[in-house]
Amino acid sequence: MDLYEYQARDLFESHGVPVLRGITVTTAEEAGAAAEQLGTPVVVVKAQVKTGGRGKAGGVKIAKSPAEAAEKAGEILGMDIKGHTVRRVMIAEGADIAEEYYFSLLLDRANRSYLAMCSVEGGMDIEQLAEERPEALAKVEVDPLVGIDRAKADEIVAAANFQEADRDQIAEVLVKLGEVYQAEDATLVEVNPLVKTGEGKIVALDGKVTLDDNASFRQSHHAALQDIAATDRLEVIAQERGLNYVKLDGNVGIIGNGAGLVMSTLDVVAYAGEEFPSKPSPANFLDIGGGANAEVMAAGLDVIFEDEQVKAVLVNVFGGITACDAVANGIVQAYSILSDHGKHPKPLVVRLDGNNADLGRQILDDANLPKLERVDTMDGAARRVAELADQAK
Repeated sequence: MDLYEYQARDLFESHGVPVLRGITVTTAEEAGAAAEQLGTPVVVVKAQVKTGGRGKAGGVKIAKSPAEAAEKAGEILGMDIKGHTVRRVMIAEGADIAEEYYFSLLLDRANRSYLAMCSVEGGMDIEQLAEERPEALAKVEVDPLVGIDRAKADEIVAAANFQEADRDQIAEVLVKLGEVYQAEDATLVEVNPLVKTGEGKIVALDGKVTLDDNASFRQSHHAALQDIAATDRLEVIAQERGLNYVKLDGNVGIIGNGAGLVMSTLDVVAYAGEEFPSKPSPANFLDIGGGANAEVMAAGLDVIFEDEQVKAVLVNVFGGITACDAVANGIVQAYSILSDHGKHPKPLVVRLDGNNADLGRQILDDANLPKLERVDTMDGAARRVAELADQAK
């Protein structure tokens, strides 16, 4: 789960990371009142959206009075920034910025460790810096079992070539950011910019945090951080039912068992769709894992059938621990469950392979379910479901 900037700021503050005061509002009037409450000569009105490039899009503005803060907030609220509608802004106290730095701590899956990246040149696109001047971006491996202790923080600030006079204070902040990362089960903690003020204080001026949803069982307070209003309705429903589901923009529903197989299915369906005039493409990612029982299958099909964009559905299963006959029985029972709730099926193509595939295919053939077709190959199933989606355009 990606956090809004104001949520990251609050999380930083709770772990002792130095931040500036900020108040989040949803109307221009509230923005003016927030600026008055902060009482600083300058405030910054910042769009709260989960994407980068806010400043370039006009989503960050300076205001020198409560009236001007209200005016700027009115201009920003309702803006579209890279497909994200601004529904709230943060009124943050202004800062006397002397220098801008960059810091991030992220999960390095390839090396099975954490990776800290740090630079004395912050405030710009880090991707651009890494490409044009890679020597300006220090990269330091961090042992997940240790995290960022003081010794590791000292190593990072030295590698980034900070001035000697600032290293102690910056290292202390990096230790606290490391605490945020580990204590909150994050996969990314980024500060851009980490600033040095005119008074010589180190402050996290902006923050980006991604939390690991797999750790939600031990981070119950993270549920309150989810923005239900901004989350796709079907993703909310799927989450409530314990489904691993991601909404996409196409019109072909996808169900598979195993993330790798589902990802491959998305690619094959997208490729097959290029053959048809309407260019059918995947409408979702849905991995039912090994639990293809009737309840799981019914929940998955129900979510996909609820998607008005979906014109046809592909169930692509390779039987392993869960045999294909169990999957087939799950589909048959799922149809019965959905029928009892007045739900009508959409064209459904099923491909079964692997453990007990022949028995699973026979179960589906005998069931003679409405709008269900069985195709034995993955490529053939992908082409057929694309064809059905094209015909239903």
